[in-house]
Amino acid sequence: MNKYCTALLIFFFLLFSHLGIAQSEVFKIGVATRIINNEVGNYVQGAGTLRKATQIRDNLEANAMYFSKGTFQLLMVSCDLVGLESSYVARLREAMGVAAGIAPRNILISCTHTHAGPSLLRTNYIMPVDTAYMERLQKWMVDLASEAVKTARPGKIGWAKGEAQIGFNRRVTWADGTHTMHGDTKRKDFAGLEGPVDPQHLAMFASDIKGKLLAVLYNNTTHPTIFYGAGIYSADFPGEVRKMIRNRISSNLTVLFLNGAQGDISIENMLGNRPETVEDKLKRVSELVVGKTMELYKNVTYDDNPVLKHDYHDLKVALRSPSTEQLIEGRSVLARVDKGENVGVMETILAYGAIRLQELYTNSPFEILPIHAVRIGELAIVTEPCELYCQFGLDIKRRSPASTTIVVGLTDGHGGYCPTIYGILGGGYSGAPISWCRLEPYAGYKIVESAARLLNRLWLDN
Repeated sequence: MNKYCTALLIFFFLLFSHLGIAQSEVFKIGVATRIINNEVGNYVQGAGTLRKATQIRDNLEANAMYFSKGTFQLLMVSCDLVGLESSYVARLREAMGVAAGIAPRNILISCTHTHAGPSLLRTNYIMPVDTAYMERLQKWMVDLASEAVKTARPGKIGWAKGEAQIGFNRRVTWADGTHTMHGDTKRKDFAGLEGPVDPQHLAMFASDIKGKLLAVLYNNTTHPTIFYGAGIYSADFPGEVRKMIRNRISSNLTVLFLNGAQGDISIENMLGNRPETVEDKLKRVSELVVGKTMELYKNVTYDDNPVLKHDYHDLKVALRSPSTEQLIEGRSVLARVDKGENVGVMETILAYGAIRLQELYTNSPFEILPIHAVRIGELAIVTEPCELYCQFGLDIKRRSPASTTIVVGLTDGHGGYCPTIYGILGGGYSGAPISWCRLEPYAGYKIVESAARLLNRLWLDN
């Protein structure tokens, strides 16, 4: 080969590399972390509580993991927040996508559902949504997305699953046919728990091509409510888990928690709670999660060229309406609250939820639920925006063609509780038609159907 041909080959190699053609199929991973604390003195989310934060116990964080390969791009973000309204998430995705060069629908923003974060969901008649915090959050999230893309480098990924039961079904059924969230199961009229549990624990590990660990992602199913109503800002057990993993591996490690179908799942065991302090409970749950994650880490195998696919479906579902009786009672209760009467917390919540449902959705009685399916090698990830009841999560896993499937809730918006038919019949805080339990009776079943179709499409052309 003469010097002219050699020079020409080198020219085209450099040109194609610059254009991204020669390297287009390289699997890359980028990561980023931002602290997203609110200011002390503002309201803490909770639900029935009305408390302002007197301290920041531990940092709230947003952690991001970015995957690219050829034209494929996906940004997954885990935020230490209770949830984000769907309209706000749509604006957030647009801003992040423009800044980072990612299609907005390829950005999946999940919330851990800590109840010790800022007030972002309107579930309390008196407590407002913290709009000033939401403005600050957008800047943090835009910076997070940009950094995750900029830090992308050739990498490899591995995962493994086991069991770590940190969640228990919290829907207690009674002999008269009613159901409640929590309750004394030693009562004579206790008739059993309404639904199942899901103890599956998955851990994913992302490293650069040389083996340096960049990020840990784990998925399990429960409500992070150890600090519920405590008047502090805290990431709850996901924050403690993150700290413990960083202490064992690397102080600047990106750690994401993706919560499962936890609508009817609690960190409290209705059939036999142990007496323990809040800090003891935090330590017990965190050590269980970290122990299982580190056990899986020891035996994980990596893939530097995984199959990457992503698809989504915007599922349109109808909404329920409160009954006339609910509305009359609700207005009466809120009128008493306005007069300064000491009205019970749950009574006020149900009254406000019915009135708000009527006000917000009478002229538009449907909801769009974004359902996403992601394939990473033989791992399937399904995301949906609801507090999905656990049975639906198990149904999605059973119908998945993948060897391992995880379900992630509170992603790409907030669709409220999504109960089973049993849950709707039993009523109560997460069964009755109120603004955060507004979806039609078949919504959960439609989510399962939609997820199954998406997953099977991703696995059809292997």
